[in-house]
Amino acid sequence: MPQSGRGEIVKQDLKDKNVLVVGAGKSGIGSVRLLLNIGARPVLYDGNEKLDEAGVRASLPKGADVSIVLGTLSDEQLGRLDLCVMSPGVPTDIPPVRRIREAGIPIWGEIELAYRCSEGTVMAVTGTNGKTTTVSLLGEIMKHHLGRQHVYVVGNIGNPYTDAALKTDASSVCVAEVSSFQLETIDRFHPHIAAITNITPDHLNRHHTMEEYIRVKERIAENQTPEDVLVLNYEDDVLRAFGESVKDRVKVWYFSSRRTLEDGMYLDGDVLKLADRKSGTTQDVINVHELRLLGTHNYENVAAASLSALAAGVPLQEICEVLRAFKAVEHRIEFVEEVGGVAYYNDSKGTNTDAAIRAVLAMNRPTILIGGGYDKGSSYDEWIESFGGKVRALVLVGQTKEKIAECARKHGFTEVYLCDTFRETFDKCVSLARPGDAVLLSPACASWGMFPNYEERGRIFKEYVRSLT
Repeated sequence: MPQSGRGEIVKQDLKDKNVLVVGAGKSGIGSVRLLLNIGARPVLYDGNEKLDEAGVRASLPKGADVSIVLGTLSDEQLGRLDLCVMSPGVPTDIPPVRRIREAGIPIWGEIELAYRCSEGTVMAVTGTNGKTTTVSLLGEIMKHHLGRQHVYVVGNIGNPYTDAALKTDASSVCVAEVSSFQLETIDRFHPHIAAITNITPDHLNRHHTMEEYIRVKERIAENQTPEDVLVLNYEDDVLRAFGESVKDRVKVWYFSSRRTLEDGMYLDGDVLKLADRKSGTTQDVINVHELRLLGTHNYENVAAASLSALAAGVPLQEICEVLRAFKAVEHRIEFVEEVGGVAYYNDSKGTNTDAAIRAVLAMNRPTILIGGGYDKGSSYDEWIESFGGKVRALVLVGQTKEKIAECARKHGFTEVYLCDTFRETFDKCVSLARPGDAVLLSPACASWGMFPNYEERGRIFKEYVRSLT
């Protein structure tokens, strides 16, 4: 399984090269650190001329010889560059990036840089929803199997791949959460085992069309070979069709939460089962009541992680040991407290309608739901339709509150309350909730405009809940 030898070649190739790093955020800083460590000459560029250069420099290694360019990149500066490394948060179609491309300068993403400078095996997961839980679980399985010192859980999960790349060797395994933004700028990125959890509408403000979003997500398998494994959700029509289109060049393994499979992992009642067409056998994997995760979507995540681990040679018994012990990832339908007979759940990572639908469906109590936030161009009809008899009231805040309220009323849901602040929103939920209810933060929107990220939104929610006790 190990894939080795690529790192040393690339590190030598980049030594003394002028490399532009676009984006002065966490990913950009990580790329600069890696480039400094291999002897390249990084230039950190951000189009926001209002950034404080001293503040940016303070986030770099002390005394680092790094040029910082804010605002506009001159033709002279452009002419000295050998390579450009893009941070995933920077759109690839903005004018400064077009200038770089037109100048003939190669463009890598931050994840491409890290991959090329690392050693060992890569296991990667993408998808609209569920990728963080799947990656976290897969990482724990691989650490249990190989030892924690050999496994790095990296990528969109919050640990820059660039921070781990130079620590890896031939025995290392990187378990990477990969976003569509990161997949836009891959070139040779080659996971030995890749999984796509699902594809539903999201980030259309960035990718513009659903077709482009799908194309970018499917790039995770672009460089896979017949020796590699691609794990796909059989219940996703897009992914089932994709599996058919690539099955002659890569091994495709499916999982399903709705039907029996002849080959793959599927949910049969309360039991996950593993079928093997070659041997003609089917065996029980685990009863879902043994898990500490809630909801069918999480059983799909368990199946995706388990199949990926099986592809890496981990015995099923070891996988099940980790499955029984694994707890929900923070901000993913995370149980916070029960106060006065009301259960509070933090699903701040529910930043799109599909994720928010999954959270609603997982609830087993009448629910007061918090929604709203930054508008990513989403439609909210399916989310409102999923409420059924579960959602008793919808409390809205943020940029999208009027848009969602109008959608709710169109579908005949009238228990809608609009608030101006997050604190007011929480207090309204407390006043509406009765013993036996749940209060669920699953906004179906990004946090931008109110919070720097969904983690901060979830943290504040949990603070409010615990203040009740």
